[in-house]
Amino acid sequence: MKKDIKNMKVAVLGGGPGSEREVSLASAAAVVEALRGEVAGVELVDVSGAGFDLPVDTDVAFNVIHGTYGEDGELQAELESQGIIYTGARELSSRLAFDKVESKKRFVERGVATPAGCTLTAQSERPADVSYPCVLKPPSEGSSVGVHIVESAEQWDAALADAAQYGDTVLFEQYIKGKELTVGVVGDEVLPVIHIEPRSGFYDMKNKYPWLLNDGGTDYHCPADLPAEVTQQVQELAWQAHCSLGVEVYSRVDLLLDEDNQPYVLELNTIPGMTESSLLPKAAKEANYSFSSLCLKIIEISVIIRESV
Repeated sequence: MKKDIKNMKVAVLGGGPGSEREVSLASAAAVVEALRGEVAGVELVDVSGAGFDLPVDTDVAFNVIHGTYGEDGELQAELESQGIIYTGARELSSRLAFDKVESKKRFVERGVATPAGCTLTAQSERPADVSYPCVLKPPSEGSSVGVHIVESAEQWDAALADAAQYGDTVLFEQYIKGKELTVGVVGDEVLPVIHIEPRSGFYDMKNKYPWLLNDGGTDYHCPADLPAEVTQQVQELAWQAHCSLGVEVYSRVDLLLDEDNQPYVLELNTIPGMTESSLLPKAAKEANYSFSSLCLKIIEISVIIRESV
C-alpha cells in the first residue's frame, strides 16, 4: 500500500435515507470506536443521501450504510466519481447483490442452490399452483423489512400489499423449512458458520434488533453445531455465492439448511451489520479476529483492490 493504515484518516459513513438508518448509525459508532487509536484519525459522518461532505484529508471512507443508497451502488458511484477510496464491494457488484431478483438469476446461472422464485407486482393474481407456506418479500430491502411467510390463502393479499409498498415488484419464493445460517467472507477467507435461532417466528426485524424495537430475540450458535461435511458444504456454497456476484472485499451470505441438510442461498449482504454483536464480527471473533483487527482488515483489502485498478 502507498500509505500505512495507521497513518490514514478514516471517515466512517453511517445512517443513510433507508429503513435501516438506526442500525447503520449503531454500526458506524462501533466502527469509529474500534478504529480509534488504530488510525491517524477517525470521524463518523452521518449521511442522509447524495451531496454529503467528507472531512478534509480523508484517506478512506468506511461504508456502513445498510440498504438504500449505501448498499445499492449509489454511494459507490458517487465516491468513484470523486476518486475516493472506500471499503467494500464496488458499484456493479453492489447493485447486483442488492437486487434479490437479479442476484437470484445469477445464482441460478452459476449453479448456486437457491429457493425457486419469481417476481410479482401488487396487481398480480395469486399463482394457481401456490403452496403454503410460501414467502413474499421486497427485492431491494434488508433486515427482513417487508418479508412475510404466508401460511394460508387468507394471508396472501395483506402480505403482498405490504411487500409491494417498498418497490414496483415483489419476490415470490419457495418456503424452505430448516435452520437459518449465515456465513461471512473476508478477502479469500470463509468464516465459521453461524446458526441463527429466533426465539419465536423467523429472523425478522424484531428478532434481529430487539434493542431497537424492545421486542423479540435470537440465540446465535457459532460455530454452528453441524456435521463437519455439512459445515464444509455450507461454507463452499457461501463462497460460490460470493464469487458468482463478483463481490469485492467482504460479504455475509444468508442461507437455509433444510431437513435433509441441503443448503440454499437466500441472499448476500455487501454491507452487513458491524456492531461488536453483529453476525460478521461474531464469526470473525471465532476465527481469532478482534473487532478492531476485522475493521483494519477490511480497510487493508479495500485499499489494495482500489490501488490495483
